[in-house]
Amino acid sequence: MGGPDWMEGAPRPISKILVANRGEIACRIFRSCAELGLGSVAIYSEADRGSLHQQTADESVFLPGDNLGETYLNIESILNAAEETGADAIHPGYGFLSERSAFANAVIEAGLVWIGPSAHAIDEMGDKISARRAMVAAGVPVIPGEELALENPDEMVDELVRAATRVGYPLLLKASAGGGGKGMRLVREPRNLQREYAAASREATTSFGDGTIYVERLLEKPCHVEAQVLTDTLGNAIHLFERECSIQRRHQKVVEEAPSPVLDEPTRKRMGEAAVNAARAVDYEGAGTVEFMLSEDGDFHFLEMNTRLQVEHPITECISGVDLVVEQIRVAAGLPLLLAQSDLSIRGHAIEVRIYAENPANDFLPAIGPLAMFRPPTGPGIRLDTGVREGDEARIDFDPMLAKLVVHAPEREAAIRRMKRACEDFVLLGVTTNLGFLADIMGHPAFQSGDTTTDFIEVNWPDGWSVQSSDVAPFVAAAAEHYGLSQKGMVVESEDGRGSPYNPFLSLRRSFP
Repeated sequence: MGGPDWMEGAPRPISKILVANRGEIACRIFRSCAELGLGSVAIYSEADRGSLHQQTADESVFLPGDNLGETYLNIESILNAAEETGADAIHPGYGFLSERSAFANAVIEAGLVWIGPSAHAIDEMGDKISARRAMVAAGVPVIPGEELALENPDEMVDELVRAATRVGYPLLLKASAGGGGKGMRLVREPRNLQREYAAASREATTSFGDGTIYVERLLEKPCHVEAQVLTDTLGNAIHLFERECSIQRRHQKVVEEAPSPVLDEPTRKRMGEAAVNAARAVDYEGAGTVEFMLSEDGDFHFLEMNTRLQVEHPITECISGVDLVVEQIRVAAGLPLLLAQSDLSIRGHAIEVRIYAENPANDFLPAIGPLAMFRPPTGPGIRLDTGVREGDEARIDFDPMLAKLVVHAPEREAAIRRMKRACEDFVLLGVTTNLGFLADIMGHPAFQSGDTTTDFIEVNWPDGWSVQSSDVAPFVAAAAEHYGLSQKGMVVESEDGRGSPYNPFLSLRRSFP
């Protein structure tokens, strides 16, 4: 099949894209492929047979295997699927192989178009120490910290103590190759330094195969703000403003909004420029995200760069009017960006919440169960990105995120009201979710005032979140009978008789007539 007309003259023309991913992000990319007139190929494992992403693509290829290493992380199988279907490009989505330079190189060596940054940029920004060095050279502000030159194990203790003293307490020990909170330890007192260093290095070695640790000053009560950048292969680079991502649990984001309510215009401008400089420093190509920590005094510092499409990219699309996946594809084909920085302005306010199959009343323990009812809210300014539908099942095979619920409104207050209503109107039965918790975040005075530091959940729910009573018994009973469910059948009794934390009937928040 030939490529669409808009692809004519592209240095690296694309006609069919294989998405090396699954679920929500695969479905999202397939939508842009369809709009661009490009063919699409899904890959799927046995656990995903009949899944939404498999059925959304034009073609699909089964990956044999019993685990991720044999399926979604199997580079050879993915490349074979591309050859089998005649796909000439691969989009990695996020997670899985998206930030593996070996995968990027393998795709290019196979003669395919890699829809992402170069392997060099992935490696440079994937290693926290090399990324830090690159940012210092580019004039991007970094958090005060030091590398640990521990070539001689006998000098480890003295070097560690000296570095910690220079950086100052409290501090963080962080794995150079890490992410997601692994290989990271908080040290508030010198007496805990050696013990926590050993623990961080051990965990980093287990998780990433690299025990290298560096020391970084802890910023108390920071805001987590990230800037979206977009660059092409012709030297053009822009930022699409920022996202506020401070509300997290276990270092995983729960709520994101754009623009950030804590930035003034001068800081917004400086952060955007710093993000562009960061991308240029590693010759970045495509869509990327530069993450910053914003201290209480208003200064921001480079945290890391994610060399891929972010989970929370929809809110940037809402306020900028730019389809980031389309731009990724255009850049990979060698075409220039469609917009310059001067063409961009912030359009309203957008909020995204991540709907997880989990029990927020029980330390966010993952939940399993059928999606017996899956009725998303509708109305102006509401978007749902998902890879599931009614009748599917939340399992332990993959990430517990079921969907991303996004709202867009002219101003922040209206967006908050819209999101709260959307969370309360979302009918999801069969598995416990965090929808009630998300609605409570929207209604919390601290969130509404923009007080969204990274300890938001711990500060505002120090004893944990609990389900509030709601007058939904008549609806639950009717729904259970109609869909062949029963509370007795859905609940696994615990030893104390209070029932399973997975009980879906405990988390309903909406009242029905």
